[in-house]
Amino acid sequence: MPTALITGATAGIGAAFARRLAADGFTLVLVARDDKRLAEVAEQLRLRYGATTETLAADLATDEGLATVEARIRDGVDLLVNNAGFGHPGAFLQTPVEDELRMLKVHCEAVLRLTLAALPGMKSRGRGGVINVASVAAFFTRGTYSASKAWVVNFSESAAAEVGHPRVRIMALCPGFVRTEFHERAEMDVSGIPGFLWLKADDVVGEAMRDLALGKTVCIPDLRYKAVVAIGKLIPRGFAGRVSARIGR
Repeated sequence: MPTALITGATAGIGAAFARRLAADGFTLVLVARDDKRLAEVAEQLRLRYGATTETLAADLATDEGLATVEARIRDGVDLLVNNAGFGHPGAFLQTPVEDELRMLKVHCEAVLRLTLAALPGMKSRGRGGVINVASVAAFFTRGTYSASKAWVVNFSESAAAEVGHPRVRIMALCPGFVRTEFHERAEMDVSGIPGFLWLKADDVVGEAMRDLALGKTVCIPDLRYKAVVAIGKLIPRGFAGRVSARIGR
């Protein structure tokens, strides 16, 4: 039975991955900061899918938390989903540098370290997958969040090319607006986002798993967001950045 480790597994896209992989017969290692919530999610998955689950409470913004998860990954996982992440409510100049550094720790350093912990075992077994959750924001200019997600995309593509093994796959997942707790936790006002731009987490995960199986290195779920990214590449980055900033406000 294959094993999947999912960070940020108790809500949103991470929880959707947990549901999908439990239904697919994976043994799950669920990683998040909240012990109680981890236990609740694990029990729900056991009751609904008969899933075998392991919970690991760890804060990926700390070296201790990262080391704990790295050690578990080195014990062997077949699929790693680097999903943990967060946003800031304020603009770049209004955000304390400590908060920005914490974001870089979770979005970049954690993705780097956990991916590197997983790849040697996957290469030796000749199979495995890593899904690094980025964002459509990676293709636009919007503060440290979009910059960190652009790093995730570039890193994932680079790592996939360097591994060069057809059965060891690394992919960046770049969803747009998804109905999750993400924006509420970041205290973001998203009332101005049109309804047609919102995606369902389960649909995002379905497209991600399909594209991983196809060997894609970047997955942009939904034709609407594929079009948004394509159009964004055709207009000047400065103009696109100003539009992105206005949408963010």
